[in-house]
Amino acid sequence: MAAAPREAPYDAAVARIVLIVNPYSRSVTRKRVAEVTAALARRAELVVRQTEGRGHAIELAAAAVGEADALVVFSGDGTYNEAINGAAGELPFGFLPGGGASVFPRALGLPRDPAVAAARVVEALEEGRTRSIGLGRVNGRLFCFSAGIGFDAEAVRRIDRRGRDREGRRAGNAVFAATVIGVLLESRFRIAPQLEVDGYGRAACLFVANGRPYTYAGPLAVTIAGDADFEAGIDFVAPKEIRPAAAPRLAMRGVRGTLRGDPRVLTGHDLDRFEVHCDRPLPLQVDGEDLGDVTKALFEAERGALSVLL
Repeated sequence: MAAAPREAPYDAAVARIVLIVNPYSRSVTRKRVAEVTAALARRAELVVRQTEGRGHAIELAAAAVGEADALVVFSGDGTYNEAINGAAGELPFGFLPGGGASVFPRALGLPRDPAVAAARVVEALEEGRTRSIGLGRVNGRLFCFSAGIGFDAEAVRRIDRRGRDREGRRAGNAVFAATVIGVLLESRFRIAPQLEVDGYGRAACLFVANGRPYTYAGPLAVTIAGDADFEAGIDFVAPKEIRPAAAPRLAMRGVRGTLRGDPRVLTGHDLDRFEVHCDRPLPLQVDGEDLGDVTKALFEAERGALSVLL
């Protein structure tokens, strides 16, 4: 734990911020950490805490409750996910882009430069400017923007199995995109129905969106669920089956977010909850983090669960 230096004793009128930094996130460097801490410390009482491993951000976020006025996270999407599972609903959050994709802050419209985003976040705290958004939940685990069962979760798992580079960083967007394609190639672009969305029907895989886009492929927004809204319930898209002839068009419509109404796809919009049963254990991911195999999953919307500094 490192406290940012200050010249005067603590002033109760000054906002207190806990900054959680994942030093292994792809875009987090010493220089950027220094720039971010300087931007925040100019206008707030600041404590910086670094994650030391998977799950640590949950503990750090929970510990910040009661000692801070706001929690700011400088990391990638996986650490954002951990932090909200530690303190969502307890503190206003700021999210600074530090990962390879940093889907969540980009989807919320924050600047790509983390120091500029930090200045905007601390200004929002001073002015009391927040946006109330919903979160998703699956089997008790909160998620910021996306969850999936099937081939995208399998791709996440394979990325994790690759390990990290010499600097401890996970593989980037290009590797992830190639891994998704690799998973589909292994199946020869054929995936039969293997799960049941209760009340809707059988499907090959499932994508659940809490907002849009679902993810990014470099600069390209992959929307999946075009009507998903952070201020509404959760949406899902589930192709009934994947076949070689239909796969390219499904993929294109998925990128554009225009699958709703397609007879080959099950969809749900602005839902509070729904349940999924799998024919066999299938991989589940949330916000790009592998949660293991599941045979059933209960998805729920937590409306207005998070206050975001924007």
